[in-house]
Amino acid sequence: MSAADLAIVVVTACSIVAVVAIVVALGRLLASVRSLTRTVEELNAQVEPLVEDLRVALVEANEELDRIDRLVGSAESISATVDATSKLAYRALSAPVIKTVAVTSGAGRAARRLRRER
Repeated sequence: MSAADLAIVVVTACSIVAVVAIVVALGRLLASVRSLTRTVEELNAQVEPLVEDLRVALVEANEELDRIDRLVGSAESISATVDATSKLAYRALSAPVIKTVAVTSGAGRAARRLRRER
């Protein structure tokens, strides 16, 4: 056996060992990929109902926000109406009340003066 033949045998043996190592590594990689695929499928199966529940909750929350927005608008309208009514009542009643108080006060003073004179 010559040196060239020995080199060929050594290179062939190293190549076979390298191919076997690559096949083993690819086998482990394939097992890892399969395991990862199963995990992703399980996760997907668990997450899909949660995402659907989240979507339903979001729709309900948006409906409630719309309802609250309408309620706030109604409250603002009622507040403006009460404010306007209050101002109107103040304007309508303040002058007669003031006049009544003034007349009553004047009548009281007149009555006291009349009592003093007697």
